[in-house]
Amino acid sequence: MKFTVSVIIPVFNAENFVEKAIKSALQQAEVLEVIVVNDGSTDKTLDVITQIQSNESRVKIYHHENQENKGRSASRNLGITKAIGNYVAFLDADDYFLANRFKNDKSIFEADLKTHGVYNAIGAHFYRKSNLEEEKKLKLTTVNQIIKPQELFEDLLFYRKGHFSIDGLTIKRSIFDSCGVFNETLAVSEDTELIYRMALKCHLKTGIINKPVAMRGVHDSNVFNDDNLYEESRLKVLESLFFWSYKNKIQLVKIDHFLNVLWIFKYQQSKNILKNIGYWFWLFFKTPKFLLTKLGVKYFPVVRLRQKLFPFLYKH
Repeated sequence: MKFTVSVIIPVFNAENFVEKAIKSALQQAEVLEVIVVNDGSTDKTLDVITQIQSNESRVKIYHHENQENKGRSASRNLGITKAIGNYVAFLDADDYFLANRFKNDKSIFEADLKTHGVYNAIGAHFYRKSNLEEEKKLKLTTVNQIIKPQELFEDLLFYRKGHFSIDGLTIKRSIFDSCGVFNETLAVSEDTELIYRMALKCHLKTGIINKPVAMRGVHDSNVFNDDNLYEESRLKVLESLFFWSYKNKIQLVKIDHFLNVLWIFKYQQSKNILKNIGYWFWLFFKTPKFLLTKLGVKYFPVVRLRQKLFPFLYKH
């Protein structure tokens, strides 16, 4: 398969950053096209990207119907439908690629045709004043060692060996046929939820993890500054993953891992047993066949609470 990459950049009011993002993608020899989805910007973003497009045929600009603002997930999904490259990479409008972003990825894909995706480390570029603590925290977003594809999901779910950013991920375009696209009901963490799905069903390989292949732009308007928003999204991500796994017949042993995380999360939110019973009834009502499995019994609140309070009763 020829290694041609479609880079998808969703943009909303990023007039100060988007030119750098686009040009960083254009400098990559493997990039066939740069798909810019203007998500209803009200600043001068459209002027900036139109000017770049006038001098570069690889830049393609799309809008939602009536030039509405629909969010990152819908914008990335629109980009996916327009992509013609055999491979897809994503870049946020305030981030940028470094030189030779796809060189090693290409080698990995060519060496192993079973590979569906390659993930790499990214760094951080501060557009505002920073302190030593956050510089250290964001210096390198990466897994800290090579991970076998079949072990990636559990390692990411439990943060055993770090995590990676979607800016550092390159995937075959065909992957969306089996894993689906971004969940448009998630305000944040939509990339994390899709990466979980990919890790469950596809063959993702570790790429360059000791130095960045892209840089995250850090400024005062970053959405990832809102810790509360990400905390609230955790539950929605796990629920979405459960419903998707149920429909796609993912192995119960895999589902067991994130149901355990979901159960703990809900229990910490509220230790009221009646509320928990109501919640799990709602969850299993949407997946009736799952209720009859061993995990349906295991995670029913009364049973689960007894396991927590009286673990010795469940030892074999």
